[in-house]
Amino acid sequence: MSASQFTHLDGAGRARMVDVTAKQPTVREATASGHVACSAAVVAALRADDVPKGDVLAVARVAGIAAAKRTAELLPLAHVIGVHGVTVDLQVVDDGVAVRATVRTADRTGVEMEALTAVSVAALAVVDMVKGMDRETSVRDVRLEAKSGGRSGDWVRGETP
Repeated sequence: MSASQFTHLDGAGRARMVDVTAKQPTVREATASGHVACSAAVVAALRADDVPKGDVLAVARVAGIAAAKRTAELLPLAHVIGVHGVTVDLQVVDDGVAVRATVRTADRTGVEMEALTAVSVAALAVVDMVKGMDRETSVRDVRLEAKSGGRSGDWVRGETP
């Protein structure tokens, strides 16, 4: 492909932000998920609400929400958009913490990166809160699960068009 065929490169091959000025705002939503793998001791402490740094899930939830709203500051070609709704759900499971985030907007471009950023930062907040208990804690499988709205329409992981 030539540089001009890539949406985020200009004719000379330089990175650029796509101009979405002419697009009409539409309702859009994206959901992402991830996993924080922890030791059995950390899982037990999470379930007992006995982690020395405090309420891990509450801190991670707020971190994920804040991150979704700041995605354009972190990703140089992402647009600044109105993030109109964010939910970050964390569930302690047998091998760690399952993280899921859904982001909603009524804007000119999608919120996939905002959902992925929310999951990533929420997962990192879990790691930060438990790293003193388990240095091998790791973030795994951060991925987009579904998106709706916009020109490309709806998409759900694992469904064929």
